[in-house]
Amino acid sequence: MTMSQRSQRSRAALDTPRHRPWPLGRQGCGVALDLGSARTRAWIAGRGLVVDVPTVTFPGAGAVYPIRRGAILDTEGTARMLERLLGHRLPRFTRPLVVVTAPVLDGVAYRSRARTAVEVLRPRDVLTVPSARAVALAAGADLSRPLLVVDIGAHLTEVVLLSEGAVVDARRTALGTTDLDTVPPTQMGDAVTTMVNAMLRQDRTSLTADALRRGVLLAGGGALRPEITHHLTGRLHAPLKTVAAPHTAAVRGAATLLRSVQDTPADAEPTSLESQSF
Repeated sequence: MTMSQRSQRSRAALDTPRHRPWPLGRQGCGVALDLGSARTRAWIAGRGLVVDVPTVTFPGAGAVYPIRRGAILDTEGTARMLERLLGHRLPRFTRPLVVVTAPVLDGVAYRSRARTAVEVLRPRDVLTVPSARAVALAAGADLSRPLLVVDIGAHLTEVVLLSEGAVVDARRTALGTTDLDTVPPTQMGDAVTTMVNAMLRQDRTSLTADALRRGVLLAGGGALRPEITHHLTGRLHAPLKTVAAPHTAAVRGAATLLRSVQDTPADAEPTSLESQSF
């Protein structure tokens, strides 16, 4: 099987518009969303994780999957799904603050389509956060130090280098746990190793090496597959740290950011949340 693999250096990533900065003093109803290719997860302020279901819509006789390989292919279908899953769970006449996780390398297209789909919930604001940063926050990681995050999802695997909480390098491959029927776990492990080695070769600083010495943070459903994690441990020659409940780490990290915004006084100085811009 031919592996589709894409990579992108941090310079190219910085050429795209940045995630929107946090607004200040947003109190009230809030929703954290992780729109995955296989599953959609939603966390509501004060209620916790309320949705963890397959990402699927039923516009007619059959099922349609609106998100594939980390890309929103059907914005209207995604909106219908969100209305079905969350419309009855939010208080009437409430305009929630919504935080949505986003693949690091999908840039403007994913964020734009996600915001459009989420409009069905009548939000007062929609913010996006890179999935790798959300994972790091769910793990309680020290973001002041370089951190390497490997997120193995159902359809997509990302390797992301964070420094001071910001993305400085990222790679991805269109392989995930759903491909294990046709792809051996060793091939997925080799794909991750190849991406990490490419980071090391092209990094003119010590950030990647420092992050490897610190240990790789593993998340996503693939982190629950011992046949993958065992191979990665042997190939990366670095400590492997699996975040608790790795399959829900992204939405929990988004919820952490949501709480930090809601707990910020409305009259706080703008610089107080500067480190949380994304």
